[in-house]
Amino acid sequence: MDIKRYFEEKKEIVESGLEKYFPRRPESMGPGAFPTTLYKAIWHSLFAGGKRIRPILSMAAYEAVGGKGDGILPFACALEMIHTYSLIHDDLPAMDDDDYRRGKPTCHKVFGEAAGILAGDALLTEAFRLITNQTIREISNHNAELILNVIHEVAQAAGILGMVGGQMLDIESEGKEVDFPTLQYIHSRKTGALILVSVRVGARLGGANKEALEALTRYGEGVGLVFQIADDILNVEGEAAQLGKKTGSDLFRRKATFPSLLGMEDSRRRAEELVEMSVNAIRSLGPEAEPLREIARFALSRKY
Repeated sequence: MDIKRYFEEKKEIVESGLEKYFPRRPESMGPGAFPTTLYKAIWHSLFAGGKRIRPILSMAAYEAVGGKGDGILPFACALEMIHTYSLIHDDLPAMDDDDYRRGKPTCHKVFGEAAGILAGDALLTEAFRLITNQTIREISNHNAELILNVIHEVAQAAGILGMVGGQMLDIESEGKEVDFPTLQYIHSRKTGALILVSVRVGARLGGANKEALEALTRYGEGVGLVFQIADDILNVEGEAAQLGKKTGSDLFRRKATFPSLLGMEDSRRRAEELVEMSVNAIRSLGPEAEPLREIARFALSRKY
């Protein structure tokens, strides 16, 4: 399959969904109360580009198990909103202190640090407003319990036991020697948790049975680490113009990365093993899962 075309088609759907669910100016807000700067800051980051990997993974998993229609779209868009919030906060001076993201000045560089903090806070909250609104719509339907369970899982993946916890450990590990289990723990949460839950959300809402959900969980765990290893490698070898952000920052901040612990070649080998494991995990799924297989391969070979 043409994975580039697939990405383009799905990204267009995600972009349209984000514009629908997060309009420039909600009609419900009067002119005197509208927080213009906040909305500008959010739009600056939410529509700055990016691959939209997490929502695309959720849609691909949804379709891989037979999901039909656009019922996954609010959840896919919410996952992208959570991811964007994490990037805004990652870039703040207190964390990675980055000037560019997706080829554009970071949110706090344009709108100030306070607006960056609040834009991230707002995106996280709005993401859950979006998917709980979906629950309200389904409250008299048998899907309500499923959606509530999905919301719980997304919250866990984004919180202390997931992404935020991994970010904290990542910061605390700067300049220190860490062993391989600690490295895997950090990145399976900092990056992997939101990727894994994206796959699981799509699978669960698409009607996956127990066996398919287990297979897709193994896939999501592997792919989450592949994306992180590739990020680590690109931070060393990538081109800033392609990545849309500066390179070499991991080495400067002495971060715990796969190359810093394993070296470049062993990191590549580890990523190749994870791709093979991820693809094998979903071998029981039919041709509908081919986009997921190609995404795993893309994760390893990408240049941005």
